[in-house]
Amino acid sequence: MRTKSTTKNTINVITLGCSKNVYDSEVLMGQLRANNKKVVHQEEGNIVVINTCGFIDNAKEESVNTILEQIQNKEDGKVDKVFVTGCLSERYKPDLQKEIPQVDEYFGTTDLPLLLKALGADYKHELVGERLLTTPKHFAYLKIAEGCDRPCSFCAIPLMRGKHRSMPIEDLVKQAKELAKQGVRELILIAQDLTYYGLDLYKERRLADLLKALAAVEGIAWIRLHYAFPTGFPKDVLEVMKNEPKICNYLDIPLQHIADPILKSMRRGTTEAKTTALIKEFRATVPEMVIRTTLIVGYPGETEADFETLKNWVTAMRFERLGCFTYSHEENTHAFQLEDNVPEMVKQERANAIMEIQSQISWEHNQNCVGKTFSCLIDRKEGAHYIGRTFMDSPDVDNEVRIDAKEYYLKQGEFVNLKITEATDYDLVGVPV
Repeated sequence: MRTKSTTKNTINVITLGCSKNVYDSEVLMGQLRANNKKVVHQEEGNIVVINTCGFIDNAKEESVNTILEQIQNKEDGKVDKVFVTGCLSERYKPDLQKEIPQVDEYFGTTDLPLLLKALGADYKHELVGERLLTTPKHFAYLKIAEGCDRPCSFCAIPLMRGKHRSMPIEDLVKQAKELAKQGVRELILIAQDLTYYGLDLYKERRLADLLKALAAVEGIAWIRLHYAFPTGFPKDVLEVMKNEPKICNYLDIPLQHIADPILKSMRRGTTEAKTTALIKEFRATVPEMVIRTTLIVGYPGETEADFETLKNWVTAMRFERLGCFTYSHEENTHAFQLEDNVPEMVKQERANAIMEIQSQISWEHNQNCVGKTFSCLIDRKEGAHYIGRTFMDSPDVDNEVRIDAKEYYLKQGEFVNLKITEATDYDLVGVPV
């Protein structure tokens, strides 16, 4: 027997993938709420919108499985309509329409007005910065640009997100002020390529100017930079980071590899020597800087010698934060014409080897924190502990500080000075001082 949903006229937005998708879902939900629609995030509703990821195999599989799950709910009478948007839908719309025709409608990454129309809502241009936050209320992602102009051989992002488009500084400041009014203390700046910011709008790189403008917003205490690119990095950003207390001494800069033959094939526009010099300049200019990077192993043609070069470099550079991914062979990318000739098992072994090196580096870095006091932002209470973060750590991807909740009472979203008493590979233990 078909059982109708009890959550009538409720739109449930399901978000998959990266922080850019989180931001897009929040904008969608803000628009829906402004249209007096009842909207929830990853709860229950009779109308479902799935914001998909189409970046690599695992993400695509999760997106497809989520669509199939909601289609089953529709067939069981628990859901009335299913809409699909985001990167997977942008990249594979014709295939999806053919393979999963039960979806009511598919939308791409730039189809927000059309999606809203399908949901019985109007796109309100005046809603700059008005979002329904899905993160804890004390931090928020701020997308400063969309798309990417880089030609990286392995990456499908330009296929899904289009060319780089910067948002005007005044619009971003307005968003920041709106977020600060809602209680946001930390802004996490995101884009496919932060360092390209402003070139399209202002004909010059303006990330440093944007940082100064955002730092002037009252109520914002931390500003964190995610997803820089090594080629053409604007050095004036380092001076702002060094001199402006609100800019965290933290940079997420995905470097992907270091062996010159692989960098050339990846079309990264740099070399081992240039990249190493850049990292050294970062640390010389901002000695307290914590650098997060991500690497890809198992790229087509990666030899044992290339991998040894990468391992030695990771050991020498001692990145405070590092993640490693196995190469995913993505159709319509430049690298897809190369033979995916590193066996899956070897890819995984190489990723594990990199993370083993990094685990030791992280442990040693964390041991150096013991006895020191850091200003920490309290994210949540989890079981018998409060969980906080130092300036060195971004939510969900980096280390956390655990504080005994039986001994101390702390509030989510407040800054507390914590003395670090213990450290493991990826976590710290602290006490308020």
